[in-house]
Amino acid sequence: MSTKRSALNETGFGGDLRGIGRLTVDAITGVTDLVESVHATIAALPGPLGAPVYDPTRGLTGQVYRGVRGITRLVGGALDLGLAQVAPWLDRIDSLPQRDAAISALNGVLGDHLDDTGNPLAIGMRLCSGGRPLPSGRKALSAALPQASGKVLVLVHGLCMNDRQWRWNGHDHGAALAHDAGWTPVYLRYNSGRRISRNGRDFSIQLERLLRDWPVPVERLAIVCHSMGGLVARSACHAAAQARHGWIDTLDSLVFLGTPHQGAPLERAGSWFDTVIQLSPYTAPFARLGKIRSAGIQDLRHGNLLDSDWRAHADRKRAGADARADTRTPVPLPKGVRSYAMAVSTDARAARDAGEQRRDDPPSGDGLVPVASALGQHRNPAFDLRIPASRQWLGYGLHHLDLLGDAQVYAQLRRWLKPGRR
Repeated sequence: MSTKRSALNETGFGGDLRGIGRLTVDAITGVTDLVESVHATIAALPGPLGAPVYDPTRGLTGQVYRGVRGITRLVGGALDLGLAQVAPWLDRIDSLPQRDAAISALNGVLGDHLDDTGNPLAIGMRLCSGGRPLPSGRKALSAALPQASGKVLVLVHGLCMNDRQWRWNGHDHGAALAHDAGWTPVYLRYNSGRRISRNGRDFSIQLERLLRDWPVPVERLAIVCHSMGGLVARSACHAAAQARHGWIDTLDSLVFLGTPHQGAPLERAGSWFDTVIQLSPYTAPFARLGKIRSAGIQDLRHGNLLDSDWRAHADRKRAGADARADTRTPVPLPKGVRSYAMAVSTDARAARDAGEQRRDDPPSGDGLVPVASALGQHRNPAFDLRIPASRQWLGYGLHHLDLLGDAQVYAQLRRWLKPGRR
């Protein structure tokens, strides 16, 4: 067999099979819990708008449900033990881009569960180059990056994606900036289903180690982020200031490509589903299906950056308060760092018409992120990022993923990160 390339989750096909097996056991037990809850609600005969029943069933019925869960876990444990014996052989098979994309998408949707349960499918955070994790230690890093310059460019991907997917339609912002402006690109790989605040802290630690081990003196550090990656980077900047990490003092530029600074509306649709389906005790148990959204996706609803943000929202929800209220703590952009924001709109109007645009006719978003959110604008001055107009760019006739490969986007990115700028 050929030598295995680095897999996203540090395993290969053997680990995938073990991870899928564990996830299947979790799904079966989850469905059993759902069926038991519906059974208990029907048996209690509440009113149409009464309270749902979440207590387990009793007697013989309860024994049946417990037996199903017990047998499922027993079979799952035996299967996992058997797969553990052959996994090392299967892990030698080369990883395919299609497999990596599927695992990244799965982590985006269920990444917090995979991480909490120690599932082999969970992606670990690493800084990479050429699809391979970078080693630690200056000597090893020098061997891995023999052409390293003093200009370090870190690229942070978005939700359900990975470090290899910066190459879009034959273009890679990192590789292009290396060729045109002398940057040395490094790509962050992370589990986008985890809490943004936790990924931010881990990212800050990774950057501190990277600059400590960099083989040549670091002259400039820039971070380019796509979508959720911008929230992770902002959280990392806050974490670095709290932990007094040195890399934040070296950070030169921070570029956001379609980052939902003020939240993304698509997650809100899932939240409405949760609310409506819980109106009746007979449908409330099915709300568990609607909650199959990772913590990372839920953080996108409000643009959460800190632990206190999502904890405050959870507290308000438990107390029955208005969940739509903004519970975030304002987090300004890092001082002394040039911050830039790009937004694109699916509107086909020409860019020259933007200056004539009426306030009652704002441009549509990019299919995922509203323009105002991507530009860091907010009605509340405390949350407005105050990015100067000269450091904003709005493109028309483009979608969210076009930010990764469109020629206009790259031309503006290159101007912002041109060699002579400090």
